[in-house]
Amino acid sequence: VHAKSRKQFKKAKLNWRTNNPKAKRRSLGWIPFKKTAIKHISTRQSGKKSLKTTLQFSLANRQKLIIDVWDSYNLSLYSINTCELVQDNSGHWYACITVKEFPKIKCGTGQVGIDLGCKDAAVSSEGDQLQIKVTHNYAEKLAVAQRAKNKKRIRAIHAKIKNTRQDLIHKFTSKLVKANNLIVVGKIKSNSFTSSKLA
Repeated sequence: VHAKSRKQFKKAKLNWRTNNPKAKRRSLGWIPFKKTAIKHISTRQSGKKSLKTTLQFSLANRQKLIIDVWDSYNLSLYSINTCELVQDNSGHWYACITVKEFPKIKCGTGQVGIDLGCKDAAVSSEGDQLQIKVTHNYAEKLAVAQRAKNKKRIRAIHAKIKNTRQDLIHKFTSKLVKANNLIVVGKIKSNSFTSSKLA
């Protein structure tokens, strides 16, 4: 997005969005950095499986911004290209990083078919199931927060539901891609559920 916007507006430097409550147009924070403004300082172990990476950003007037980010990929193995600090509606900040020459992972040699359904979101021919209805476990907490009109809590629960659903889908699809080189998805039409024996 950063590179595309720079090319579109023919600018080497882009303005960033701010969530300043005094601003005329409020928006979620977004701060882009190009390659020359980013310096990787260190990556260290934090816990049994997690890594923490320290990044330094060059700001105007020779100022520096140093942040620690939870590292899922071990950034010390890659050459960082661009970085954007992005804020979500819960007030959390994320570092969206692009790297050069990300290693290609060879897929498996298997073949699998996927059946999309109503009870389960997807079922593979090997018996693996994608169940995203586990997010219904948050329905009661969400109802309580909505009755109490607690907007902050409502946003937090919705974010939890979204992240849980994306995590389940990501793990399911990643497993399929790593193990198979042919994936066949069944074609589903809504008419087949309403005007046939499938109904």
